[in-house]
Amino acid sequence: MALKARALYNFQSENKEEISIQENEELVIFSENSLDGWLQGQNSRGETGLFPASYVEILRSRSGSNYTDYSGSPAGSPGHDSFYTTPPNPGISYQGSFEDDDDDDWDDWDDACTVVEEPRSAPGTNGHPSPSLQYPAAYGHHQHAGYHAKPALERQDSMSSSKRGSVVGRNLNRFSCFVRSGVEAFILGDVPLMSKIAEAYCIEMGSKGPQWRANPHPFICSVEDPTKQTKFKGIKSYISYKLTPSNINSPVYRRYKHFDWLYNRLLHKFTVISVPHLPEKQATGRFEEDFIEKRKRRLILWMDHMTSHPVLSQYEGFQHFLCCRDEKQWKLGKRRAEKDEMVGASFLLTIQIPTEHQDLQDVEDRVDAFKAFSKKMDDSVLQLTNVASELVRKHVGGFRKEFQKLGNAFQAISHSFHMDPPYSSDALNNAISHTGKTYETVGEMFAEQPKNDLFLMLDTLSLYQGLLSNFPDIIHLQKGAFAKVKESQRMSDEGRMDQEEADGIRKRCRVVGFALQAEMNHFHERRVADFKRMMQSYLKQQIVFYQRVSQQLEKTLRMYDNL
Repeated sequence: MALKARALYNFQSENKEEISIQENEELVIFSENSLDGWLQGQNSRGETGLFPASYVEILRSRSGSNYTDYSGSPAGSPGHDSFYTTPPNPGISYQGSFEDDDDDDWDDWDDACTVVEEPRSAPGTNGHPSPSLQYPAAYGHHQHAGYHAKPALERQDSMSSSKRGSVVGRNLNRFSCFVRSGVEAFILGDVPLMSKIAEAYCIEMGSKGPQWRANPHPFICSVEDPTKQTKFKGIKSYISYKLTPSNINSPVYRRYKHFDWLYNRLLHKFTVISVPHLPEKQATGRFEEDFIEKRKRRLILWMDHMTSHPVLSQYEGFQHFLCCRDEKQWKLGKRRAEKDEMVGASFLLTIQIPTEHQDLQDVEDRVDAFKAFSKKMDDSVLQLTNVASELVRKHVGGFRKEFQKLGNAFQAISHSFHMDPPYSSDALNNAISHTGKTYETVGEMFAEQPKNDLFLMLDTLSLYQGLLSNFPDIIHLQKGAFAKVKESQRMSDEGRMDQEEADGIRKRCRVVGFALQAEMNHFHERRVADFKRMMQSYLKQQIVFYQRVSQQLEKTLRMYDNL
């Protein structure tokens, strides 16, 4: 029976079995039973195919639930798994490789599955869950067993006052990402204060404004040797990747679904940070060589961005993901990450900001400039992606065919010259025939060239498309915070709010503003380095390529000398 559904996220198809869907697009689902985390249905353009189950919500009548949770399917159980996969070489014993036990069944998931972290009616900022799941005090119901809600009217930052009721109003749009991320609750002082905060992330003033304090123990991590492995006597197959952090120089083996688990933890925790997107999933062809190589290249870029980020690289869950090689310790660390209280807006409590004064209007102007820049860059990245993708298609198809046609035409000329032996010149005929073969070779060189240059360019552009797509929601958080500051100051001026309470709202807005500026600064630093490397690599590979083409032509040209 066909069901109506709505897309929660954008999904771009990568093969003929899949279809692309857009956020908020209405869909038709042929069956709500997912197959290895994928649903089959039809989009609004009439295209039929597969898309990730966790990217959609099924719309039901008011008498039923409005959301179908796929966490019980192979695509979605966040609570069980071992990160330990069998090393590629069975002859070598690795401490970081373990078999699953009865209470740890993540390996029953398919490699292409998505982790569904929390049930939600709509996605939050960067994929964060609804704040109603994080801050029960602000929404009047209890969700966390470890948190005891204060009375509904008690504000954590406010003193007892006769003006208690004159607080800043909440947004009427409860689906705004400013609300869903929990940042509104943070700005208004409704995020539960922890008695002890074990982690701290510092922002300091640099030459170009606020910046994250550098990781005191920087490191890099390689992603190598994607290897197909099997279990259950060959019934189930998967790809494992060898990760070797430079700070311990000891490898661990992870599957894509393990990256997916980590990615969801990152989205859940870091509200105001643009977390790099993982390479997209694919329903079919996951064991094809080209797809495995593409995924490896993009995981390398993803890992490079993770290790270079001053905050993400220090995250305990990330360090545990990279370094833990003991099964029991792994399970403890995994559950600790899943029970982390300093997530979403509570993460903002861990940020320590400079004492320097910043005029809020100057900050808003700076953010507006970055917003315009990021929109323009997003458009230009998409344009270059389309042009490069079309060039790849021409290299593999059109250019090769045209050079093959030219080569065949030269071969035909050579054959025709053999038709009248008395006037035939074997040296000339052979030279023309070799010219035809040379152009056929050049055509094959064109077909292979994208692997050396354009693919690497497209990988970088794909990463930045993901990073840029995060910023509209993050900027919206800051805009919402500024609006609360202005409203609170107006109420204070009118005598409807204590100045101390208004100052508290302004102070917490400074945290959001400093964090966004630090993230903007880090983005620009990475952008300069990444695009410099991308362009240098592309031009170097182009030079090498055309030198090889030139060498082929020069070699052929010499055959005409002294005829």
